[in-house]
Amino acid sequence: MTCWYEGPLAAFDTETTGVDVETDRIVSAAVVVQQGAGTRPRITRWLVNPGVPVPAGATAVHGLTEEHLQHNGRWPAPVMEEIARELAEQGAAGRPIVVMNAPFDLTILDRELRRHRASSLSHYMAGSPLCVLDPRVLDKQLDRYRKGRRTLTDLCAHYAVELDEAHDAAADAQAALDVVRAVGQRFASRLERLSPAELHALQAVWHAAQARGLQAWFARSGTPEAVDPAWPLRPEMPAAA
Repeated sequence: MTCWYEGPLAAFDTETTGVDVETDRIVSAAVVVQQGAGTRPRITRWLVNPGVPVPAGATAVHGLTEEHLQHNGRWPAPVMEEIARELAEQGAAGRPIVVMNAPFDLTILDRELRRHRASSLSHYMAGSPLCVLDPRVLDKQLDRYRKGRRTLTDLCAHYAVELDEAHDAAADAQAALDVVRAVGQRFASRLERLSPAELHALQAVWHAAQARGLQAWFARSGTPEAVDPAWPLRPEMPAAA
């Protein structure tokens, strides 16, 4: 019997104008669908003209300039609709969706849907609830005492996954998907009896515990930053931008 980490998976990633899910905007996105380990993926890409300035710092990360997006990007409203419908289609097909640091990418998509479609991600996923696999949460739980950073680049290096174009949405989505397969293989004895749906529920618990641990560390170091324990989607703010 094929284990979930060898079977069909989808992956989602975004590039944005910044790191604030409430105010920043999506400038590119990708969904990668792979029917099984080693099979050729189907990749869907979106390029977005966000309608707001693109900071130089963001361009330095993903290489997308404001001028390029104005000339080549599409308006956000139809793009957000297409992305949400694509994710809903993957959910309806029973494919778990791999999202590295899911609370960021899924929340910023939700806020864009609220902003441009007067809707929400949960509305689109109503008939096919999200089943998310987050390589960051999985790795931190299964190899919790390993020291060092756990960015996507770090995880790719640790699990020997190729990542040629970091901060390209399609490349990052494919790499995150490959990392999840590698995590599954490495920790098969702990994961193979769990279904993706069971893992989804467990990751919510694991992420909350990880957030509490990070918050405690921030408190000890005098850092005022707050850590949100919600996963895979942050609750709506009272007054989202």
